[in-house]
Parts: sequence; structure tokens; C-alpha cells
Amino acid sequence: CPPANQERFANGKLVTVQFHPSAQVVMTAGHDRSVSLFQVRSFTLNPKIQSIYLESFPIYKARFSVDGEQVIATGTHHSMFFVYDMMAGSIIPIPKVRGVEEKFLRNFELSPDGSFMLLIGTSGYLHLLSTKTKELISTMKVNGRCTASAFTPDSSKIYSYSKEGEVFIWDVRSRKCLHRFEDEGSLEGKCIAVSKNNQYVACGSSSGVVNLYTTDVCLKETHPKPVKAIMNLVTSATCVTFNPTTEILAVASRDTDEAVKLV
Repeated sequence: CPPANQERFANGKLVTVQFHPSAQVVMTAGHDRSVSLFQVRSFTLNPKIQSIYLESFPIYKARFSVDGEQVIATGTHHSMFFVYDMMAGSIIPIPKVRGVEEKFLRNFELSPDGSFMLLIGTSGYLHLLSTKTKELISTMKVNGRCTASAFTPDSSKIYSYSKEGEVFIWDVRSRKCLHRFEDEGSLEGKCIAVSKNNQYVACGSSSGVVNLYTTDVCLKETHPKPVKAIMNLVTSATCVTFNPTTEILAVASRDTDEAVKLV
């Protein structure tokens, strides 16, 4: 296959590459302040559909909305974020979310049912927003600092991984902490993923170890035993993700070249 973004290579680091939820489209976004969409044609050139430029806004993370009609993008050093409405062709700045006192808004997650946007703040704060209105619903807090979060496939729970290696499980409806457990041997939590069939939770830490747990054990025990500890990465695990059928787990580190393993 030719490079997906051959018609417009980025001038800076790419931070996001994501396939559209329903169309044959791939999005790239990065530090050159742009979001680009390309049509995916597998073995021929992938034509560029369009690029949008966000002035003085190097992108930290960008994601398609669940319905595929919007792109939400956060910056590296901003408390605001942008929504690109692909149907209307308009770029909507969200300058300030009322009730969210954060200097920077970088990391976020979207719930699989499309209802919620979770902003991962500083000092352990998690801000739950309505995807539709982009208004604050509630704020939760973990002990220490939250480094990563993941919704369960049915959007009913959130797993939040702290820098101290603890995982907090939240009920989305009541915003109460249902349970918390310690990730075995974790010096510093980095990334977390829940499988699409809700069977497994994967936690990746700064040591490069990725622990795989079954969800039923995570909900009951405070020191659960991993089903498997994946030791293939030698630098910090910065990305874990399951494939849609929960047969493959990808683990990766951005700290060194070609550190991507499929388990």
C-alpha cells in the first residue's frame, strides 16, 4: 500500500492517524497545526479530500466523533479545543468549558455510544462532558495524577489509570467510584484499554510491561493477578489497543523506532 497521506505529508510530527468509523477515509493530524482527510483506495493513490489549518494550534490529539460527522482536536498548550463539523464545513472553537479550570486540555476520550467526552485534567481531575453540547456534566477525581482512561464498550464505566499505578473504575451514570485496584508491578501508569467484548483490560506502564487482566477480576480484587504480563517492550509502553474481535492486542512505545508488537 502507498502511504495513506502521500498527497500531503505533514511538516511536523504526526500525533493522530485514525480511520473514519463508517467511510473509506483516514485522518491525520499533528504538530504542523493541520487536520487532513484522505480517501482510502488501498493499492492506488489515496486522494486528499481536504485539510484544515488551525492557526498557532499544534495538535495534541484528534478524534472522529462516533457518528463520524465531527473531528474533535485538542492542542499541546491550550485550555480550548476545536470541533470541525464536516457536514457544515465549519470550524467551531470551544474557548472555555464552564466549570473546568484547567490550564491545558490535552488528553480526552469519547464514549463508544457517542454521548460523552471525558477530559483528562491535571491533579487527578476527570471532567465528563456531553458530546452534543460540550458542557460539563460532572467532575471526578483520582488519587494522584491520571495518565489515561478508557470507557467500557457499553459506555457504562470508565477505567482511569493513575501515574501511581492504580486503576479506578467509575460508574458513568452515578459518577461514583465502584472499585479500584493496583496494577501489578507498575512504577508509573501510561496507557489503558478495554477490549470490545469487555473481557479484558490491558495496562501499560513506564517499564514497558503490559499487564492483561480479565474484567471480572478487576471489579472484585484490589491486587488482581494478570492473566499475562507482556514483556516485549523495553521502553515505556505508550499505546495499547485491542482489535475489534478481541483476538489481537497491539502494544507500542513511541520512545524508540519500530517498537510495535502484536500479541
